[in-house]
Amino acid sequence: MQDAILTIGHGTVDDLDDLPAFLATIRRGHAASPELVAEVRRRYEAIGGRSPLNDICRDVTRLLGERLGLRAAYAGRMWAPKAVDVLTELGAIGVTRVVVVPLAQHSAPLYVETVRAAALAAKDAGDAPIEVVGGGNWGQEPLLTSALAAALTEAIGRVPETLRGTTRIVMSAHSLPLAVVRAGDPYEREVRESASAVAKAVGARMLPHQVIFQSQGMSGGEWLGPDVRTVLDGLATEGVAHVLFAPIGFLADHVEVLYDLDIEARRWAEERGMSYSRTTSLNASEALVLAVAAVARRALA
Repeated sequence: MQDAILTIGHGTVDDLDDLPAFLATIRRGHAASPELVAEVRRRYEAIGGRSPLNDICRDVTRLLGERLGLRAAYAGRMWAPKAVDVLTELGAIGVTRVVVVPLAQHSAPLYVETVRAAALAAKDAGDAPIEVVGGGNWGQEPLLTSALAAALTEAIGRVPETLRGTTRIVMSAHSLPLAVVRAGDPYEREVRESASAVAKAVGARMLPHQVIFQSQGMSGGEWLGPDVRTVLDGLATEGVAHVLFAPIGFLADHVEVLYDLDIEARRWAEERGMSYSRTTSLNASEALVLAVAAVARRALA
């Protein structure tokens, strides 16, 4: 049996001209309106014209493979490189089993199932069969908790002493449609448990904090909250002077962090008389690679 590691992330475009097709994929084949495409393009352009997410995921994958001594490849759930194509390439060089490590700690089973479906599609197309192995959610992996706590501790240290008594920490994760949560998805509970674990790991330096859910869909409907603006309105009413965002639901910088928080949430906070700061994302740091490697080793075992 020849093993390989397959990391899988949400995925994003490297070329903004691919946005219409990317958005249609996210919307399950329904084309996005020209207005929606233009708005999303504007957001990408505001962070420099390109998300760093794919590059970060590739770097994490390369470092993970080096640490484990195994071939490692990256796939995107919503965009290229698609899992079926990556599996075909791995099968062609003799890989018979892939250990899936989702770069989405609170939605891991969904990402693993994406790879399992891709493996079936590759087999149906005549490729050699590949066994897919993957675990569950890993939002409370101790090494991940430690890495997030270290980033938050460092960010707290950057808050001026004069502001710490009127600072609120906002720990955020991506929102989900409420229908998904009501159907029994444990996402909200697991995000809140992860936030509690991080706060406990920070220890005595931890400041007042709360959990929010950001980046709700642009097409309407009911989404898991509270959202950023609602929370900022409440904090301003309470007399909070500084808001420190800790996007613990995200492992890396991308448009939901670099635009939704660093540009949009910052502007909303300042409009309400509050200053803004944010924890540094883990990205391809050694701390994240160690956490991902721990997840991979459990799956390998």
